[in-house]
Amino acid sequence: MKKAFLTNLALVLGLNLSIKPFWIFFIDRKVQNLVGPAEFGTYFALFNFSYVFYIILDLGITNFNNRNIAQHTHLLSKHFSRVVMLKLTLALIYLAVCCVSGLIIKYDVRHLKLLMILCFNQFLISFILYLRSNISGLHLFKTDSVLSVTDRITGIAICAPFIWFHFMGGIDIMTYVYAQTISYALTAAIAFAIVIKKAGFISFDWGRTFSIMILKQSFPYAILGMLMAFYNRIDSVMLERMMNDDGVEAGIYAQAFRLLDAANMVAFLTAGLLLPMFSRMLKYKESVEPLVKTSYTLLMTLAIVVASGCWFFGDKMMAMLYDGDVAESSRIFRILMCCFMGSVTQYVFGTLMTANGNLKYQNIIAACGMMINIVFNFIMIPYFHAVGSAIVSLTTQLLVPAIQVIVVQRIFKFKMIFRLFATLLVFAIGEIVIGYFTHNLPYDWRISFLIMCGASGILAFAVGLLNIKGFLNVMKNG
Repeated sequence: MKKAFLTNLALVLGLNLSIKPFWIFFIDRKVQNLVGPAEFGTYFALFNFSYVFYIILDLGITNFNNRNIAQHTHLLSKHFSRVVMLKLTLALIYLAVCCVSGLIIKYDVRHLKLLMILCFNQFLISFILYLRSNISGLHLFKTDSVLSVTDRITGIAICAPFIWFHFMGGIDIMTYVYAQTISYALTAAIAFAIVIKKAGFISFDWGRTFSIMILKQSFPYAILGMLMAFYNRIDSVMLERMMNDDGVEAGIYAQAFRLLDAANMVAFLTAGLLLPMFSRMLKYKESVEPLVKTSYTLLMTLAIVVASGCWFFGDKMMAMLYDGDVAESSRIFRILMCCFMGSVTQYVFGTLMTANGNLKYQNIIAACGMMINIVFNFIMIPYFHAVGSAIVSLTTQLLVPAIQVIVVQRIFKFKMIFRLFATLLVFAIGEIVIGYFTHNLPYDWRISFLIMCGASGILAFAVGLLNIKGFLNVMKNG
């Protein structure tokens, strides 16, 4: 299973790291520089507002389905049609909730129009993820990997003429959002065709009893998704509403958040592989400890290097990427990128808890994280603006995974956990030293950054986090 994990991880990361960074840095970033922080900040806040209620579209069905299909592949043809009808019903409820909530917090007509389009995009994303959960549940990881980048490839093809050749006068936020709509719709159509082929002939029907059964079983997943969405995405919404600056602070926050979102992509894709693997291994009473150690070591080593590099070279990175508000976004960026260490911990240990069915613990932990995030944002935003929101986010992102690790250790009693964390602590201290000295080298910052990365790799091998011999042995023998 470790061999399957590593080979499929290499494929999915290879595809995504070749496509999605281009989208983030040459499309999404370029759009923000062209339209300005205020307009993009409003879009960013509305996008996150639509994401807060995203769970209504899914109610935990995707996570439940991924785990269920991985363990009972024969259920695909039986369940698929009824789940599709259920998701269409949930989409109507989601649109109504978002519209009413937008009116309550006093979004104007322009905001509501953009919000409704973003909500439709969220539905398409939800539908794509559900379709992909069937594909990954069948362990068709190569197909799933290709689908994971199809929307971005299409989006790049649509947006590029507007950005670089000023087609039809150039790009604005509405054009940008419509381009995403088209790319998501195309990807959903392709994924739908693949699942239909695997499931065979399907007759769509409502299935009231089935829907109630699915919702009951997936309800804990839904609660978890809602709580996590709140403490991960509410920051920019609160900034845009509380600051009353036409979205400027939210736009500055978006500049800093973009690279964290890009980094989290690696952990998110890894979790997408881990969930069906953990689920199947737990079903057959196999030990998950080697897979937990392998996945977490790789991700956390990367996270420590990323956090250290961004802390010491953050101002240079922001100046290279953006045209304005570099000083403030740099301060926010340094803080937010430290959240990546918490994110990878959540994606490994939280995914294991989900696969094991420990949803009660997950929901309690996530509820605490949500309360901390909202309460402290109300306190910090008026005084420290976007920087205060970043500090609150870091606090939440480190506290929640720390509790998850403690709970997982009590459930599984891993033998490797204390030694692994001790090694990671030594590596983190070494990274700080490397970052400090390379930051002060008398070279161009990009050369210093590359030196830091090289030294970090040497340190990772020296402390035993990376082991080429062990990696080759896994690839050879499984």
